[in-house]
Amino acid sequence: EVLLVESGGDSVQPGESLRLSCAASGFDFGSRLMFWIRQAPGAAIERIATITRDGSDWYITSVKGRFTISRDNARNTLHLQMNNLKPEDTGRYYCALDPSGRTKGQGTQVTVSS
Repeated sequence: EVLLVESGGDSVQPGESLRLSCAASGFDFGSRLMFWIRQAPGAAIERIATITRDGSDWYITSVKGRFTISRDNARNTLHLQMNNLKPEDTGRYYCALDPSGRTKGQGTQVTVSS
């Protein structure tokens, strides 16, 4: 059974940083493309970052230069370092096996507000 468990979300002020983590199990993590997706209040799910099995990454324009996706294949863990957070980054963040979120965890809430 695929299990994805996100953690690290919090309520922060603009400009602050957070590091999200996702513990994965039940599949061959090291061989899979992995995604961070988010859902803002009232909005559709959007893909914000992707990482290949060998560490190549991709970001949506709005987070490029501020967010960094990484993975530890030995520990089956996915991370998202988020710096210089903005109010528009508010939302529920999920790690996922696909960009649409068909297979994702329960998510972790990030709220950015002054």
